[in-house]
Amino acid sequence: MNIQYIFPHPDDESFGPAAVMHQQIKAGHRVYLLTLTKGGATKQRHKLGLSIEEMGEIRYKEMLAVKRTLGLHGMTVLDFPDSGLKELDPRILEKAVRTHIEAIQPQVIVTYPVHGISGFHDHLVTHAVVKRVFVELKDQGAHYLRRLAMLTLPDNGQPVFQDGGFRLKHTEHDLIDCIVPLSQEDMDMLVKCLSCYETYQETIKESGVIEKVGDRLYFELYGEDFDPVLTDLTARLPDV
Repeated sequence: MNIQYIFPHPDDESFGPAAVMHQQIKAGHRVYLLTLTKGGATKQRHKLGLSIEEMGEIRYKEMLAVKRTLGLHGMTVLDFPDSGLKELDPRILEKAVRTHIEAIQPQVIVTYPVHGISGFHDHLVTHAVVKRVFVELKDQGAHYLRRLAMLTLPDNGQPVFQDGGFRLKHTEHDLIDCIVPLSQEDMDMLVKCLSCYETYQETIKESGVIEKVGDRLYFELYGEDFDPVLTDLTARLPDV
């Protein structure tokens, strides 16, 4: 089965999803990653004295290390403006995303939920673009598309402002349709992928991502409702 992850920035795939991506690759699925920007606008560039372009090239090289570490079947990193997706004509982004989906023909697509987890506008734009392309392709007969999944965090009753100033959004429990349990090997792979981002270690530590992910990952499924929830993103796919 082909599974395509679509995110706006380098490291989005490693802040949690890498553990499930590893699990899926071990299960024999073909896993692909599409990233819309090189992430060069990160504030980390100021500490390193680098331009947006220079930082983007460094982060791209770090992503290549993630690709090797995970054993991804394919990875494409586009160069749309980091922190500037909201300024673009959305049809430009939709065309780019559509091109890559049509080339890979995934059965499952994974992206951010409507709140983007962090609320960052690049995340929100990516969600809207991917969902729009998904439903349009389905309407136009792309029968290979079976599921749109959205990585999320469950509502735990805590304030959205967490330690370190990271603003996290949550999904109500009744909207979560899949909870994937992670093995120690899956969690170790997440740590290895995060370690590939040598220039981002301070942010990774401040975010507490490893502790927040824990031993399971949560997903919303567009247009589907499961109770009890699924434990595998490839289980019980809708009929064509």
